[in-house]
Amino acid sequence: MSEATQPAGIPAAAVPQVAQAPRGPVPLTWLKQAMLVPLLLVLSVLFLYPFIWLISASLKPQDEVFDNRIVPNTVQWNYGHGPYDAIGRPHGLIGLVPEAPHWLLNTFWISSLGAALVTFSSALVAFGFAYFRFPFRNFLFALVLATMMLPGDVTMIPVYLIWNHDGLFTEQHSWLPHIGINTQYPLWVPSMFGSAFYIFLIRQFFLGIPREYFEAARVDGDNYLTMFWRIALPLAKPALIVSFIFELQAKWFDFKNPLIYLTDSNLFTLPLGLKTVLDRFGQGGGGEGEWQIIMAGTVLLTIPMVILFAIFQRYFIRGIATQGRKG
Repeated sequence: MSEATQPAGIPAAAVPQVAQAPRGPVPLTWLKQAMLVPLLLVLSVLFLYPFIWLISASLKPQDEVFDNRIVPNTVQWNYGHGPYDAIGRPHGLIGLVPEAPHWLLNTFWISSLGAALVTFSSALVAFGFAYFRFPFRNFLFALVLATMMLPGDVTMIPVYLIWNHDGLFTEQHSWLPHIGINTQYPLWVPSMFGSAFYIFLIRQFFLGIPREYFEAARVDGDNYLTMFWRIALPLAKPALIVSFIFELQAKWFDFKNPLIYLTDSNLFTLPLGLKTVLDRFGQGGGGEGEWQIIMAGTVLLTIPMVILFAIFQRYFIRGIATQGRKG
């Protein structure tokens, strides 16, 4: 307090001093910034170099794939039909592997459908565990989480036998479509029954929603499905997007299940198709080592997930960052 405003007769030492607000974090000095930026650039180059090399190798002729040049001396389009050799054979991926567009389309629709189904079904189960109060709720939820301790390799043979049991799913019936072995149904139908990890993830977000929202909706006459659709799902959008991206990525790169259930090359997905390309054109599979074709197939398998993460990274990071704060 200044002397002009100090009351008469009161010593200055007796006047209480106003506490100053604590200062925020000290900003980085120019020296720290000068050291941090080159470090981040070096780490970025280390992480991005393999992917850049992969794209570069997919645009090179066969004899230049392993020359370790980032910028190709000769740019060759190896994704389409490409140039033709002396005997009239195309060098491109689609020219040599006509099934490649079918593999990309199969992977896209199986991954999208499976991710959407498992996200919705998991959210429906998670809403039941988060909102309703019923006997043995915690025990049943713990039982659901316990299924995460059971590896998929353990259930692989029993699930296969279920799909192939006594020819029920492998023979054509008038009342049952052909949904067994060598069909794509085993790749997405199990997604209709949810996933324990996604149920846990989405339930944590539902628990963070104030219960008064649902009670007010009940007073307005909404039923449980309406509350789930209009209140719970919009407020849990980050968790739903994270679950969708996780499952989409898992199904996009899934190699084991297509290998088990599919034998028709037109039904293959990209991971299984890429293994076919490797066996057909790799040196170990009897090919001539046409690695530019294999690199082109690898880019087709990888680039969609990179684009997807770049689009939804804000929701993805937000969903992961807020996961630990819900209870």
